[in-house]
Amino acid sequence: MSNTEVEGRCLCGAVRFRYRGAPNWMLHCHCESCRRATSSPMTTWISVPREAFEISGPLKTYASSPGVTRSFCAECGSPLSYENVRMPGEIHLYAASLCDASEVTPSRHVFTQEQLPWFEVDDSLPRFATTSRGAVPVRIGPRPR
Repeated sequence: MSNTEVEGRCLCGAVRFRYRGAPNWMLHCHCESCRRATSSPMTTWISVPREAFEISGPLKTYASSPGVTRSFCAECGSPLSYENVRMPGEIHLYAASLCDASEVTPSRHVFTQEQLPWFEVDDSLPRFATTSRGAVPVRIGPRPR
């Protein structure tokens, strides 16, 4: 993904955001919390520096667990971001909320120990049982069939 200005929005367009510069990282998350927040089998995240991020519109927040705040559009309910006090200075954005998500290039899968048994992504990225911070992948690529 280029390191110029990137824009995104909610489903109805009432909330719009943008960030400037290169993302910190991009990844696929399979944890139950992310699945429930999006009603999908996994979520693809983009982490960006908080100071490079701007958002406007009718935003609501939800404290989904201690130290975690998720934001969503107050009009249409589209999920938009995730912030964690353990990761100050960054905000995580749902890749699917970008105006052009075609250039998103995730580098790994995390929380695969919570991955749904009926869902698999056919790529050659490393898979981590939980977080990837300081961890060794449990495998590279999809689960064996």
